[in-house]
Order: sequence, then C-alpha cells, then structure tokens
Amino acid sequence: MLKGRHELLAAPATPRVYAGRATRRYGLSAVSQLQHALQSAAQAEAEGCPPATVLASLLHDVGHMIHELGENPAGRGIDDVHEELGAQWLAKHFTPDVVESVRLHVAAKRYLCATESDYFGKLAPDSVRSLELQGGPMSADEVDAFRQLPYHAEAVRLRRFDEAAKDSHARTADFDHFLRHVESCRL
Repeated sequence: MLKGRHELLAAPATPRVYAGRATRRYGLSAVSQLQHALQSAAQAEAEGCPPATVLASLLHDVGHMIHELGENPAGRGIDDVHEELGAQWLAKHFTPDVVESVRLHVAAKRYLCATESDYFGKLAPDSVRSLELQGGPMSADEVDAFRQLPYHAEAVRLRRFDEAAKDSHARTADFDHFLRHVESCRL
C-alpha cells in the first residue's frame, strides 16, 4: 500500500509512521489511524476541495502517531497536543495551507461546539473526552479570534471530514492515490 510515491512526502519517517503506527486503532472507533486518514481525504476529494485540504485531511492526525505518549493518552487525562506536533512536523515540508489546517483542526472542533447547537452531540465519545482536555467549547472571544485566522474555514471543513471518518466498512483509494497532491503543496 505504501509503495511508489510515498517518498514524495520528503519526511523520512512518513512511510514508517503510516505503515506502522497508522495501522493501530483510531481512538475508541473501529477503524485504524490509516483508515481514518484515508476516509478523511476521500471525503475532501469527493467534495472537490483544493489539494491542500485533501492532503491536510490525509495527514491531520500525524501528531497522534509521532508522539511518545502511548495509546489513548486522552483516556489517561493527557492532551497529546497532536495538532501542534503534526503541524510542526509538516511545516518542514508543506505550505501553510496544509500546515495551518492541521494546526487548527482541534480549535475547529472547539469552535463548532460553541457555534452549532447540535455539533457536540455528533462527537464520538473519545472526541468528547479530548474536547475537555483541549479547553472545551470556545468562549465568544475565542470564536471571534478564530474567525480572524486565515485558514479557519478550511480547518472547519477538515474537522467535519475528521468527525465523519470512522466507518469500519468504508472503501477508499489507497494512500498513494492521495499523494498526487504533494507536489502542489510542497514548500
């Protein structure tokens, strides 16, 4: 699955991350990190999103796979700050439209919980747990500040794909399929 163009990511650990830790279960859902990533990217592609959003959707949770906190840190009351770890890792190789969507996808969850009355009810149990660790729904001031950020709208789109990408029966293209977006998003 991770042959061919995977080297285009330019980060030496990428093949190992997606061939190794990505095969583990994604939180409390019945899908692996890899299935979750592929489903997120497939949704972005199906909606006709720009390449940066498709790639950010594919890579948005890489921070979960590169930290050294073990499985399910949120279950132990630890915020793994995966959005920051992932954004820092990706910033070495990709344009800000990829990096900032990844950095802001947790803030987007907090934003949606604050601005859409039914969004919290759509969260998976592990997302509810991590939301508390991540600061809970945004305050009115935080909502205003978030709306001023250049990539907030794409982060919200990514967040919607993220929450919906937990179907253990979903069929998607493989990882290499989405790597065609790398060249247009490379630094």
